[in-house]
This record gives sequence, structure tokens and C-alpha cells, in this order.
Amino acid sequence: MDRAVSRGPQARRHLASRHDGVLSTLSARYGGHPFGSLVPYVLDHEARPVILVSRLAEHTRNIAADARVSLLARDETPDPQAGARVTLLGNATPIEVSTPAAARYLRFFPAAKDLVALGDFSFFAIAPVAVRFIEGFGSIHWVPAADYAPPSNSLAQAEADIVGHMDSDHARNLQDYWRQARGDAPSPVELLGVDCDGFDLRAGSDRLRIDFEHPVTDTSEARAAFVALARSTRTA
Repeated sequence: MDRAVSRGPQARRHLASRHDGVLSTLSARYGGHPFGSLVPYVLDHEARPVILVSRLAEHTRNIAADARVSLLARDETPDPQAGARVTLLGNATPIEVSTPAAARYLRFFPAAKDLVALGDFSFFAIAPVAVRFIEGFGSIHWVPAADYAPPSNSLAQAEADIVGHMDSDHARNLQDYWRQARGDAPSPVELLGVDCDGFDLRAGSDRLRIDFEHPVTDTSEARAAFVALARSTRTA
């Protein structure tokens, strides 16, 4: 069922909480039949899924012929139809390795640096056209791209500095954030990235996504959100 209720922020947060999904492209080899493949992704600061693909991959050839794609990401639940899932319809456009979006991808997937060094891998960002968000049974929504879009923010250029500062000067706070969310306290815990909706931590091979209570749009608001969260961990 469709409802005239926007779930843009929730759909965006759901996609941000996942790190791989099914990319569907239009097959150049088989006359436009849908072709699905599994890809890692990370959202950039415009909430566009960013992917890294080989020029030899079938989906890359398909994108070269027709940039229309979709990306499906879902909750990991025993009953896949009981969990939330998002399908983002959009157009795939190439982006340079020098962009903040590509740098963000490489922080989340550091092993991908070796693929980039090979020279035949390229980054693409999927610009949303519309989003289908299924929160669960009976809660199904089409979300316009404008409602899915994050608030205007300046975090793309500031993110690397925020990550460096938090990892070097506030490592204990990062561990406290993890402990409050998960109950355990691995060491070390590092900050992978921060965006308007929240931030991502990594401890070993494990990742944790934590949402901010309210969206942030610049460095000062991000700092205030981190400070508030640190205080809450000390009183919990």
C-alpha cells in the first residue's frame, strides 16, 4: 500500500546503516533485462550511494550503456519480509577519486585502496530519482528524492578533520559510545565517518552505526552532538 506520508529521513538513515546491497542495472548483453549484483556502498553527504566498480564487471558495462539503476538494501533478519528495506532508484554518474565522496568510501572500505591502485576501478555515485521504503508489513511508502535528500550541510569538506581529531584526541569517548550502544568495550575504536544523521565506528572488523538525536549541518553542531553523547555515556 502507498501512503502520502514522507519517510525521507527514516529511509536515508536506513540506507546509511547498511553497507552493501543489490545493484540492479539494465543488461546491455540481454536487451535491457534487469541484472542484479551485490555491491558494497557508502552514502556521501548528499545521501547518494557511492560504489566502486571494475570496468570489466557486467554492471559497469550496463551503466555505460544506460545509467538508470536501483539499489536495494535491507535489514538482516531471519524473516527478510519482516524487516525494513529500501530501494533507491537513480542515475549512476562517475566521480573522481580525488573527491570527498571517494575518500569517504576508502575510509569505510580501506582494502579498496588496492583496487583503486590497479587503475581499472572507478567510483560512481547514484543520484536519487525516487525511493521505495518498506518499514514493515503494511507500512510502505514512495519517497520523492527531495524528501529523501539531507539538509544542506558543510560536512563533506570537514569530515576528514573531524575524524582525525576524534581518533587522536577523543579515543576514550569513541569507546564509551560503543559501550553504551553495544554493552562491550573493544579497543581501539575508531571513527570512520560522520554525516548529518550520525556517525560510524569500527572496532576490528566490526562496525557500529549511531544516529544523532537531531541532524547536524556543520562542524560546531557535530561537536555539540558528540559532547552531548559523551555526557550521556557518563550518566548512563
